[in-house]
Amino acid sequence: MRDYAKERPEHAEKYVGENDLFLEIFHAYGASRQSVRPPLLFVHGAFTGSWMWSKYIPHFMSAGWKSYCVNLRGHYKSRSVDFTKILFEDYLEDIRLVISEIVEECGTPPIVIGFSMGGILSQKLAESVQIAGLVLIDSSICREVHAEAPYRDLAFRMPGLVVPAPARDEQISVDETFEDIEFQRKYLSMESAKAFSAFSFHFGSEGISIKGEMIACPSLVICAINDESDEHRGRATARHIGSEYLGLWGTTHTGLLVGQRYHEAVSRIMVWLARFDGRPVSDKASSWTARE
Repeated sequence: MRDYAKERPEHAEKYVGENDLFLEIFHAYGASRQSVRPPLLFVHGAFTGSWMWSKYIPHFMSAGWKSYCVNLRGHYKSRSVDFTKILFEDYLEDIRLVISEIVEECGTPPIVIGFSMGGILSQKLAESVQIAGLVLIDSSICREVHAEAPYRDLAFRMPGLVVPAPARDEQISVDETFEDIEFQRKYLSMESAKAFSAFSFHFGSEGISIKGEMIACPSLVICAINDESDEHRGRATARHIGSEYLGLWGTTHTGLLVGQRYHEAVSRIMVWLARFDGRPVSDKASSWTARE
């Protein structure tokens, strides 16, 4: 099996806060450009950790972006916790703490890039915490988006004390090779049922409410699209927060990060990030938003 996590460039590591959150820091190549650039903070999804960004990180380092990858409490190399007690709000506090660490170290708030559960966490945090920008990659949807573009024919599942790791029994997917899936299978772990039940409509949740008008930073929504309902939800998410939007047809949820077409998402993010080169990061300026 090819372990992409072990192929990442050399980087710094440290533990943050009373829950010993494992934080990985990837310093940029060509660091002279960093004087005008905010750092990036990558927030993983449920069952995963910073290892899920293994294919992404080298591209951003090469393009001159300093990158931080957080591991929420109990995930990957963060200290083990009792997952039966962890709440959605606990994960919010983890990200808030790491943003404070980044601001203290870099003197500026980061651009937050959140995947799946990390996306809904990042949206909620962006209502009240200053960040330079927000990128959502196949984010879990909020209550308001579900009201506009609901999931149909859900088979509700009752969570146990914890949610077990996805089995990933398939050998390949439409955009993932056997190696891509084996890599995930090695690292996927259990998740907090209480945190998952707060936002997952598959578990009968009412969803997390997001006040889109309170998210003032520039934003980008990228979604895996396989049918018109996926497209409807993706565009609804972008409209809700006034974001630019990219739907990638024929891709999968995890494939956007570790699959064979992950570079398409990376390329779009790079184009979007160009606005931060030498320009004020507080302006919500873009040539096109999903509201238009």
